[in-house]
Amino acid sequence: MLRVSRMKSLLNATLAKPAAFCTHLQGSVVARRSFNLTRPFQTPSFVRTKIAVSLFGVSAASERNQLRSFQTKASLPEPGEIHVIVGPMFAGKTTTLLERIKAEIGNGRNVAIIKSDKDTRYGLDSIVTHDGERMPCWPLANLSSFKQKIGSGAYDKLEVIGIDEAQFFTDLYEFCCEAADHDGKTVIVSGLDGDYLRRSFGSVLDIIPIADTVTKLTARCELCGECAHFTLRKTEETRTEIIAGADVYMPVCRKHYVSGQGLKKAARDVLESQQQVERIQFCDTADAIA
Repeated sequence: MLRVSRMKSLLNATLAKPAAFCTHLQGSVVARRSFNLTRPFQTPSFVRTKIAVSLFGVSAASERNQLRSFQTKASLPEPGEIHVIVGPMFAGKTTTLLERIKAEIGNGRNVAIIKSDKDTRYGLDSIVTHDGERMPCWPLANLSSFKQKIGSGAYDKLEVIGIDEAQFFTDLYEFCCEAADHDGKTVIVSGLDGDYLRRSFGSVLDIIPIADTVTKLTARCELCGECAHFTLRKTEETRTEIIAGADVYMPVCRKHYVSGQGLKKAARDVLESQQQVERIQFCDTADAIA
């Protein structure tokens, strides 16, 4: 019983202290507050930390709201698109381009087609497939002159621009960036990705990194009927740009491209050997006559 009474007295004494302590603390705080009015008020460090965090949060939220408001109010142009169609000759690149252009026309969009003025095989102001299908186009030496040729008003109304034989345009990259990124146009590009030596042709490969889609077409090998990824030149001409058709080029598979290049080299060696023999014979004959 003695232990219980002692525990109760200790418990009562402990419970009584907080109230007295709180009263004393409140009085102390009030006294200090009235006393400190004559000096600059110093916010406790833990309060300053909370205020700094709070202010930072308010500032960040305010900046975010301002950014959203700017994005909503600013009249930023809608970005366009770039679609690239590549492959060897006779793969149907121009046909695919015209099919996409027709689909865009069917959707009620304003369309224009550009081609290089170097290609005069089927007429200057028409884009023509190897099957004979044609559509009117703008023949240009460079793409940078297109806006001036068509007029700024007509250009602004355009929604889709098709480019055929794109490997002949040296300013292809700059034009596609400007038209799609800044003018909101859909640009559909068709061209050779490689020349007859399977090297990069023009600037077509340069626009792959900025393209939305890339379509790689294949033809049929003229020698075996398998898928043809390459263009073999039949003649001995070494210029990169020779605009011609089936009389000069044929689509081939990898096997026949390699063997075809080998045959052409062997034929050149034989021809050069024959020419050398003829020169020697000619010199011998001339010496005998002399």
